[in-house]
Amino acid sequence: MPKIDMTRGSTLRKLTIVGVASMTALSLTACVQSQRDQGNQGGKTGGTLTFGAEGKPRHFDPFYATDGATFRISRQIFEGLVGFKPGTAEAGPELATKWESSPDGKSWTFTLKQGVKFHDGSDFNAEAACFNFNRWYNQKGAGQSASVSEYWVDNFGGFADGAKPSLFKSCTVKDASNVVVELTGPSSKFPDVLGLPSFSMQSPTAMQKYNADNVVAQGDSFAFPEYALKQPTGTGPFKFVNYDTTNNLVELGRFDGYHGDKAKLDKLNFKIIPDETARKQALQTGDIDGYDYPAPADWAKLKSDGFQVVPRDAFNLMYLGITQKNNSKLQDLRVRQAIAMAINREQLVKSQLPESATVATQFMPKIVQGYNPNVKPIEFNQAKAKQLLAEAGASNLEVNFWWPSEVTRPYMPNPQDIFGAIAADLRNVGIKLNVVTKPWNGGYLSEIDQAKADLFLLGWTGDQSAAANWIGTFFGNAENRFWTKGSPWGEDLAKRLDAADVTADKAQREKLYQELNRQIVEEYLPAVPLSHSPPAFVLKKDVKNLTPSPLTAEEFSPVTKG
Repeated sequence: MPKIDMTRGSTLRKLTIVGVASMTALSLTACVQSQRDQGNQGGKTGGTLTFGAEGKPRHFDPFYATDGATFRISRQIFEGLVGFKPGTAEAGPELATKWESSPDGKSWTFTLKQGVKFHDGSDFNAEAACFNFNRWYNQKGAGQSASVSEYWVDNFGGFADGAKPSLFKSCTVKDASNVVVELTGPSSKFPDVLGLPSFSMQSPTAMQKYNADNVVAQGDSFAFPEYALKQPTGTGPFKFVNYDTTNNLVELGRFDGYHGDKAKLDKLNFKIIPDETARKQALQTGDIDGYDYPAPADWAKLKSDGFQVVPRDAFNLMYLGITQKNNSKLQDLRVRQAIAMAINREQLVKSQLPESATVATQFMPKIVQGYNPNVKPIEFNQAKAKQLLAEAGASNLEVNFWWPSEVTRPYMPNPQDIFGAIAADLRNVGIKLNVVTKPWNGGYLSEIDQAKADLFLLGWTGDQSAAANWIGTFFGNAENRFWTKGSPWGEDLAKRLDAADVTADKAQREKLYQELNRQIVEEYLPAVPLSHSPPAFVLKKDVKNLTPSPLTAEEFSPVTKG
């Protein structure tokens, strides 16, 4: 019987890696290790740390979130049954101390940590755990929209109304410290998927009091209830205090009732500064203590000025998305191949990304099971690109090319410059571009998901080391942002991705994903994989104990300042 039992005297948040790192699912680079060693030498407790965030949170209910700005804050407030070991993408216990599955992978028993309180003083227990599972499963109306409950739809499928199949079947309280989660079938993503912020445990008391499920559609957007905006309530080391929208400041405070090691800081603030140059200036003037995603060109100068520049492992992908829905020319494989061949991806990586960034050959990094080392690389050949366009009757191809403003992403440090480089390459082969730019959380993401763009810049930082979290998320739905339904293979690809996910035999599953990776690049090319990039954060010299995460899932509870 498959079993995981990693019980230890504390939750994952209590682990701080000191000295030489132990062997993990993702080994950190020597540079990161050096930074970490320097950053774990003690320091004052207490005080306030202000970190420069790259974008506004959409709200504070992680179940309804899809953006990194919300997830960064959620990880400090909430915990899940499963977590990830600091500095890795390796899953381990958090609010669950162990779990055990039935031989068929359909029934999972979770043993819960005892003595845990939510921030409102209510108990975390088996009933609270099942309340959360049932809340997710029983979403209605706007709550079922893929734009609202995207992580549920991508990972579990349908809801209790039965309109679409669901991986989740039921959650049963076995006793005060054990719950049994029944699935409709096995999945390569489960139970690691429960470590995603979206599936954090939230206070049933607070969710009921502040109408957490009252999401209302308003045109192309959604209005969220008081719970999501002002009353998020978890079990984490920090609790929500205030969101000052005038000054773009999210304020968190230490939760003194935390069940593990208490946060070292009194207060943790996130100052929202979308512009990277403005974040750098705020650090230099002392207004903030650190910030995320420094421009690669600034790394050397920041280091020489005495700041800590801490890179993460590159567990991400930047791609040029192609939507087949509105422009019939893009349903022709030759046109998509021409677009890919027109882009000088080697030069793009050298000129726009950090030194250790690499060109992507497929839609996942090497470390993910199912990566295919034998995928034929996409060549840079603008003459052949022009030939393919002519053969397809698309020599005068005109497309709407979207890029995002007011954002910096781990895989995309400067969207405007990256767009400019790609746009120049496409124009060189005769493609006419109608350029559209919108703020990241001001229409870009939502309209990309509605397949309104022809070409668009986007990417992904992996949630876990499962192929289903990568190509399964991208192409497992033929009617999503790529609209692969426009090609005869689109729906079949989605079905085959689902079949690979539920294949219990690990070796067989890997072979299936390797073949899918080959076909996606060599035969289908629904988008263009561009690069894997190691994003960094930068800190003042006196900030210690912030362990870099390849998932960009840093936890601030061990951090000291001064």
